[in-house]
Parts: sequence; C-alpha cells; structure tokens
Amino acid sequence: MEPFKKIKSIAMPFDKVNVDTDQIVPKQFLKLIHKTGFGKFLFYNWRFDNNGKPISDFILNDPKYKNSKILITRDNFGCGSSREHAVWALKDYGFFVIIAPSFADIFYSNCFKNGLLPIKLEPKIVDDLIQTGTEIEVDLEAQKIKTQTKTTSFEIDDHRKQILLKGLDDIAMTLEYEDKISNYEKRVMTPSLL
Repeated sequence: MEPFKKIKSIAMPFDKVNVDTDQIVPKQFLKLIHKTGFGKFLFYNWRFDNNGKPISDFILNDPKYKNSKILITRDNFGCGSSREHAVWALKDYGFFVIIAPSFADIFYSNCFKNGLLPIKLEPKIVDDLIQTGTEIEVDLEAQKIKTQTKTTSFEIDDHRKQILLKGLDDIAMTLEYEDKISNYEKRVMTPSLL
C-alpha cells in the first residue's frame, strides 16, 4: 500500500443511509481474483440501467464529481456481508476517504487493511459537508478536515492512523518485526530441528 497523504478533492455527496456491500459491489462481480478491476462495478445497479447504460441522475455519473477522492455518506455505510471486495471497489474507483456518521464494523476494519480512510463524524457535520458539495482537504496526520470556511477535527485510533501513514498492510506490519521474529526463532529452535 502507498502511504496516506493529505487528500484534497471535491467531495462527492452520497446521500444514502444503510448502503450495504451488495449495493457497493453486486455479487455477480465477485469473480475477479485480484484487488483491482472492481471500480467499474462500484454501485453498478444504481449507476447503470438494465442495458448497461449510465443513469444520468446518479451521482457517480455526474461529471462534476468525476475525479472525486472523498465520499460523504450517511449512517451504517458498508453494512451487510463482510466482503472485502466493497472496499476494493471504492479504492479502485479512486476514493481514498469515506466520511459518514457510522460504518459497519467489518467494513470499517477492511478499510484500514486496504488504505482507505473511514472517518466518523457527527450527523450534523456530515449534513453540512453533504450540502457544501465543494472541495475539501483531509489531513490524516493533523486529523483535520478543512473546507473553505471551517476546520473540523476527527478521531482515529493511533495504531490505525500509523498503518495508513506508513502504508502498511498485514504482511508489511509483520515484516516490521522480521528481526525480532528471526531472533526468537533462533532462540527457541533446538539443534535437532536444524
């Protein structure tokens, strides 16, 4: 994973509550064997009609938000099944930050494992951000969200913050302790096992 940097982007207002993982990436697209390639299926059933043509009034089809890296949404985002593909689809589409009042637990955890920053904010603050519909900056290191008129702080577990800032996945975190693991193995290995 790449280390997380400041993200400055127009924020896409996705004004929906209880968005589940099957809506984020429908089950028929879960056959890919890599983490990439899922972005084109993001919110597929809402983005496209039965003939595969873009639905003009769906927010992801609005040219204004074409390069948005920040998604602002409502309560309980990522509920439903525990499929990690939902996070892969959001990342592959180009999102780096999801802001909502609450997230489903497994989805929230999967975000950190894949370099996506989920930020929990009070519903009133989310309301303001959704209505703003302008460029915002997310500074993970300072734990601040800046609009043209306001700066808002957000909370994040320090361990998860460091994972994102350093760009570590589970394997990379383990490799940070490679020397200690090797030393332990040398200490506990008996000659008969060598």
